[in-house]
Amino acid sequence: MNVLDINRHVKLGEVFEAYPQLEDIIKTVSPVYKNLSNPILRKTVLKIATLEKVAQVGGVDVYHLVNILRTEVGQEPIAPNEEESAMAEAPAVNDAPEWINGQPAKVIDGVEMLNRGVHPLSDVMQTMNTLPAGQYILLKTNFKPIPLIEKMVEAGYRVHHQVEEGKPDSHLTYIGK
Repeated sequence: MNVLDINRHVKLGEVFEAYPQLEDIIKTVSPVYKNLSNPILRKTVLKIATLEKVAQVGGVDVYHLVNILRTEVGQEPIAPNEEESAMAEAPAVNDAPEWINGQPAKVIDGVEMLNRGVHPLSDVMQTMNTLPAGQYILLKTNFKPIPLIEKMVEAGYRVHHQVEEGKPDSHLTYIGK
């Protein structure tokens, strides 16, 4: 009998291990989740991404995602507390910072790399290690690469993410020194 309590803090890999049938269900929640079919991205996401991060990447409310999965396995839906609701409804700021004016030193096509079975993180890190101060790179993906963004922020780089206007599947992540 499965005993994993599905909540926003559990990793996607734990959910799929306990309830393999949920893999097909999650792919219906957001078009972004079709990327879980990519073996390279899948390996990384299943290992490190919590359902909260998965929901952010998919552009869905975390409790909507959690409750879809909970309902499928017979668990009672859960509700966010008031503090979390207020945070979830904060407006997104998409104003581009001044440091991304001009041309990027390098454009990395994350979609193409993932299609080849290569994770863009190593290319991004290698490029950032040699990038002169004051310059930036542009990573193009079809989802918001939250774990990569967090790694770049932890490494001390400036990061700005936005969705290309009129193209909801075109995510632009600017990373600068």
